[in-house]
Amino acid sequence: MKHFASTLAVATLTATLSTAAMAEVTIKVAYDADPVSLDPHEQLSGGTLQLSHMVFDPLVRWTKDLQFAPRLAESWEQIDETTMRFKLRDGVTFHSGNALTSADVDWTFDRLKASPDFKGIFAPFTDVEVVDELTFDLKTSEPYPLILHTATYIFPMDSQFYSGTTEDGKEKAELVKHGDSFASRNLSGTGPFTVTEREQGVKVVFDRFDSYWDTASEGNVDKIILTPIKEDPTRVAALLAGDVDFIAPVPPTDLKRVEEHDGTTLITEPGTRIITFQLNQNRVEAFKDARVRKAIDYAVNNAGIVDRIMRGFGTVGAQASPAGYLGYDESLTPRFDVEKAKALMAEAGYADGFSVTMMAPNNRYVNDDKIAQAVASMLAKINIKVDLQTMPKAQYWPTFDERAADMMMIGWHADTEDSANFHQFLTHCPDETTGNGQYNSGNYCNSEADALMAEANATTDQTKRGELLRKLEGILYADAAFIPLHWQNLAWGARDGVHAEKIVNALNFPYFGDLKVD
Repeated sequence: MKHFASTLAVATLTATLSTAAMAEVTIKVAYDADPVSLDPHEQLSGGTLQLSHMVFDPLVRWTKDLQFAPRLAESWEQIDETTMRFKLRDGVTFHSGNALTSADVDWTFDRLKASPDFKGIFAPFTDVEVVDELTFDLKTSEPYPLILHTATYIFPMDSQFYSGTTEDGKEKAELVKHGDSFASRNLSGTGPFTVTEREQGVKVVFDRFDSYWDTASEGNVDKIILTPIKEDPTRVAALLAGDVDFIAPVPPTDLKRVEEHDGTTLITEPGTRIITFQLNQNRVEAFKDARVRKAIDYAVNNAGIVDRIMRGFGTVGAQASPAGYLGYDESLTPRFDVEKAKALMAEAGYADGFSVTMMAPNNRYVNDDKIAQAVASMLAKINIKVDLQTMPKAQYWPTFDERAADMMMIGWHADTEDSANFHQFLTHCPDETTGNGQYNSGNYCNSEADALMAEANATTDQTKRGELLRKLEGILYADAAFIPLHWQNLAWGARDGVHAEKIVNALNFPYFGDLKVD
């Protein structure tokens, strides 16, 4: 009888342990919006890059201290002044079961070069040359200081999966901005998760990829259920009630509430995303006058916005480059002087002002709609009447691409962690061929500034490069090329036991594949 009881106890314990080991770890995540597409090359945005880190994998990725860590590329070496050779990991498979090879990197590179949003980043690169199945050379037209920075954008796609045509005869590799395509609805990457369910604006379900290559990762999450909750109070309430396990962002008004709540953790980091308004010179004649642009800059109280709307959770800005970047110039200080603004308007012949339209998202940046309302009120003091419209980011980005308003909000984080990236996308003379100025809705253009960027991007001497980039920032400041507001700080909330502090970073792309949950 004793022997039977002992055997039964062991069997029961074994079954219990087995059940525990098999228990699925699921976390519920609430963001202010969900990805607008599954195509990693459709839009250069934070949401797209976050998705890419979940379902694809980059060649190289940033660490928390902004160093480079090998991912799909296990090693690299500079072969000559214009060639970097990469070695891929052996044994990596896509979600489809196809093996990752250099041919997939080559195919992906060609697609990036054709993407309206990404081709500007890859303008200095001429080719990927396949050496063998696991080795390839990334080539530039001249010596380039940002090769590894740019490699963080290369998330190899499954070339076999995306090749061929759909039942209705369309190319599976077709890249359609804000449209319906095979790549926008289907994916096969090498990342830790694959999308198993998706209803735009309602829910996205990510399931762990059983054959994920990174077996050394501490990540133990099997399923992520992402629910977009646009309203800040509702999103925070869901975390505090235990309905979700992780939220982003935590609005400035609720930082203390999340931090002091029993059972939740507040995680914060300084941010490098500059929030700006652009002034469309093609739509408004007055915006062609630098005096008017400066008047608007003088009329906007950046410090007041950070103090009252952001509750201090931001850094007042006067340029695109944050402190620590090569182009940052501490001598460029925020302008705010309403009387000076009025004088400049009068000098330019616009003392009586004029009317403009303004558009901004209401769920992309922290307090974006409230910031837009504040700026509109400030401009009224210099007789600029603003017709403001805000909308969810899924609707906002197509209107931004159409340049549908006179003033449009855009925030930008230089994902290459380099000053030149700001100018390349936000203030460079728009050029459809190169992709430069892709997000320059103001249509600002300064050939001297463009030449400085080109020279900086061909300069490997960091001291000289810094001098060039600071000169570039000085030109943009003197010209009031755009209206800088502040650098947005970052805040996430998590329930206790969700060790998100290990996976978040200044780029605001938490590495969910490495998330450990107790």
